[in-house]
Amino acid sequence: MARPEKVAKVDRVRRDLDTAAATLLTHYRGLSVTELSELRARLRDTNAELRVEKNTLTKRAAHDAGIEGLDELLVGPTGLIFCAEDPVGPAKALKAFQKDHPELVIRGGYLDGEVLDETEAAKLADLESREELLAKLAGLMEGALSGTARLLQAATEKQARLMQALVDAGGAEAKGFSPSGTTPDPQPQAAAEDVTTPAPAGDPEPQAEADDDSTPAPAGDTETQADADGDADEA
Repeated sequence: MARPEKVAKVDRVRRDLDTAAATLLTHYRGLSVTELSELRARLRDTNAELRVEKNTLTKRAAHDAGIEGLDELLVGPTGLIFCAEDPVGPAKALKAFQKDHPELVIRGGYLDGEVLDETEAAKLADLESREELLAKLAGLMEGALSGTARLLQAATEKQARLMQALVDAGGAEAKGFSPSGTTPDPQPQAAAEDVTTPAPAGDPEPQAEADDDSTPAPAGDTETQADADGDADEA
């Protein structure tokens, strides 16, 4: 292969290792071309791509990307599975394909800056996928919203019953009945009837004139009487 073509392939693999959410490595010896095509189709359904590259090119690409530890996994015919989003879905697809094609072997993988061995990569298939987690989250949110709606409805119904009770109580009082169904106490009305209107005070002027008659004599008259008494003593 000409050198420019090798450089282009190395750059492509390096770019895919950098941008993929995860990369799984498989050993596909024993699979036919038809079976490999079927596996590619299943992986595409999980938003993943299966590519077969030479191990030497993949090692150089991993070195250029700063990934260490993949060299031990790049032995024999290796298929690289680049996962665009969730590696759980592709891992489940590989596990399901293995049931009918035991020749397929999961060698390991690369996820979040860490190299996974065969056991760690196989455990991804036992995890819940992104779609399953979203479905569970949607179910939890729906249950929480339903519970909130029931609480709000119960509070509204309770308030409506209270308002109706107040309206009924007000109507009963307007008709002369208390909310408890008993006749109101008539005592306030009776007390009002016992109050009598006082007689008119009459013309106050005669009384004022009578009071004027009892006014004592002026001080001058008293002095005249005293002088008369003095004259009598001298005689």
